[in-house]
Amino acid sequence: MNPQSITYHAASRTLELCYADGSDSLLPAELLRVYSPSAEVRGHSEAERTLQTGKKHVAIDSMESVGNYALRIVFSDGHDTGIYSWDYLAELSHHKDEYWQKYIAELRSANASRLPTIPVGQWKPGVGS
Repeated sequence: MNPQSITYHAASRTLELCYADGSDSLLPAELLRVYSPSAEVRGHSEAERTLQTGKKHVAIDSMESVGNYALRIVFSDGHDTGIYSWDYLAELSHHKDEYWQKYIAELRSANASRLPTIPVGQWKPGVGS
């Protein structure tokens, strides 16, 4: 089902999808980014999926319709190759909590973080504090 309206809320970094039946869904940009349907993230099977780390603060820079079936999202980290079909967005909406818990468990298992990494050369003690 195609959303009737799509609104990006920059302050909360959430995408709001509103449907003709009155239902709506809020999807965090981070969830959309880490579950991007792109081959770069998804691979060609579940076993090839690449865990995305450091995406806590990722935002959506822009979006564009792809025909009448999908949305292409450009993220603040430069990722722009995922085409989010209306069906995939509905799946993410309906299973948002499950996907989120899976993401957190995978990060924990990989000893990884949602926080971006700060290259050591860029950090200087006492500067900016």
